Amino acid sequence: MIANHIYHALEQVRELQQKILERQRFKGYSGRVRAICGTTALLAAAIMSSHFYPQTVKAHIYGWGLVFLFGFLLNYGAMIHWFLFDPMVKRDIRRLKPTLDALPALFVGGILTATMIMNGDYRYLFGIWMTLFGVANLASRHVLPRRIWIVGVYYIIAGSICLLSPSISFLNPWVMGIVFFIGEWTGGVILHFDGEFPISPRELIAFLFNHKESKHAEQI
Repeated sequence: MIANHIYHALEQVRELQQKILERQRFKGYSGRVRAICGTTALLAAAIMSSHFYPQTVKAHIYGWGLVFLFGFLLNYGAMIHWFLFDPMVKRDIRRLKPTLDALPALFVGGILTATMIMNGDYRYLFGIWMTLFGVANLASRHVLPRRIWIVGVYYIIAGSICLLSPSISFLNPWVMGIVFFIGEWTGGVILHFDGEFPISPRELIAFLFNHKESKHAEQI
């Protein structure tokens, strides 16, 4: 009888630990990496708007494709580093479950992008990318700092404006660059400080120049 009670007690402890684990806030996304990606988008816009860069749709698709690839590798590279080396994670594969929340929006974005390119209709690409990136942020709001919803709504509004404004040209990279620069820096600050505000000037300077994470994001 005592052995059975001990067994059931241990099972209850395991179930409680599992529930706590599933409810824990996801720390695998790096705020600094998001800020770097936003800066990269702005720099890419500057390069693609210059006189020496080919002003063709094909060249701009390749340009934004490289920006996406760089951001994807950097973000998921940082996440893999967190998964492998953060002692709190213990390489528990269940801790990566929240990454699945954003996959449907990214998949749909890829399908719509391919469809638009195949049909030669490029004017809606910026709007598609922004709105679906906003949906991906909103889908992750339950496991990320709650203020991340602001970033999601921002991208959806910006994307909707682009979709409803046919005068916006795909060959004007500043639209994409500025929107993503603002969005990714905002998201980066929210992630880095774990949604806790106000932020002191000292903490903001540390975010920009200190290689160590803040006390709010030391697990990232």
